[in-house]
Amino acid sequence: MGSATPPPTGPVAYPQDGAPLPPTIVQGKSRWVAVRWAELPGFDSDALYEAWNAWTHSCERPGPALAALCADVRRLLLATPSEQRHWMQSKLQPYRVEPLSGPRTGVPSEGLLTGYYEPMLGASRLPGNGYAVPLHRTPNNLTKGKPWYTRQQADTLPEAKAALRGREIAYLADPLDALVLHIQGSGRLRITEVDGSTRNVRLSYAGSNEQPYKSVGRWLLDQGAITDASWPGIKAWAQQNPQRVQELLWSNPRLVFFTEAPLADPDAGPRGAQGVALTPGRSIAVDPQSIPYGTPVWLASKGAAADLQRLVFAQDTGSAIVGAVRADYFAGWGPDAAELAGKLKQSLQLWVLWPK
Repeated sequence: MGSATPPPTGPVAYPQDGAPLPPTIVQGKSRWVAVRWAELPGFDSDALYEAWNAWTHSCERPGPALAALCADVRRLLLATPSEQRHWMQSKLQPYRVEPLSGPRTGVPSEGLLTGYYEPMLGASRLPGNGYAVPLHRTPNNLTKGKPWYTRQQADTLPEAKAALRGREIAYLADPLDALVLHIQGSGRLRITEVDGSTRNVRLSYAGSNEQPYKSVGRWLLDQGAITDASWPGIKAWAQQNPQRVQELLWSNPRLVFFTEAPLADPDAGPRGAQGVALTPGRSIAVDPQSIPYGTPVWLASKGAAADLQRLVFAQDTGSAIVGAVRADYFAGWGPDAAELAGKLKQSLQLWVLWPK
């Protein structure tokens, strides 16, 4: 914990109105300012029991500062929301998250909330019958931290093609579906095997080509090609401009590689960067230099896509998730999750709930 002032430790009583608050904590790229529980919008009305499973998942791999809470977290799994709420107030201190370089205004800093989901796609183990877009395992000549070939180079250079040959996991029919899978980082496939049978598998993130992520929606907006940069808008443009789809794909140089595993539990989410299963509506991706993995976080965001005031957990990250007040909301899987994730782009306020 890289704090200028260490967080309070030990059994400190919940500060009542008028009692002094703990000092501000500097955590990486963010500043945590202690506040009263009353500042958290909607704290008295959230269905905390819906978040408790996500908390028990975090306790599978807790950070040092949060591990001591886990025995109580498990014990309270079947407690009432009022009991859970009272325990949180007795054990945790809320801190408003602010950018480290931002002004000290005394009001919550506004950031950005986006959404992501786990795609569900049809695939084939072999190319043919319309399935021509490969998804790859990590190539043998990939070095972590060192840039590999760009997306365009992987499609055109003989040496890049050679490195990917034999690393194919499965093939998709739509290159934009493959791009979605690369952006989301994981997904579910219903694969038609060589013998004609089908089975469901999960592809999980295994690495990337260490190239920067570039938004294809931003590329289209900058060209004046579209005014709606949602995925439905991007797909509509692609259907109208099939001759430019390759150019669109190459505008994002980043490639992701995958590992395959059986989909043993269809009700379980993919594993995030913390190494635990994500929970729809209760897991977020954050910048771990601002909020450590496993941290309980109070999230407030209101916009056209959703009105959210709830307990969530920092269990994942992403290449585009950078900064203090920045989060990606895990919407789950299926068409409703895809629709929400595609539309979610709105203002955000965050409070971390840290042990006293």
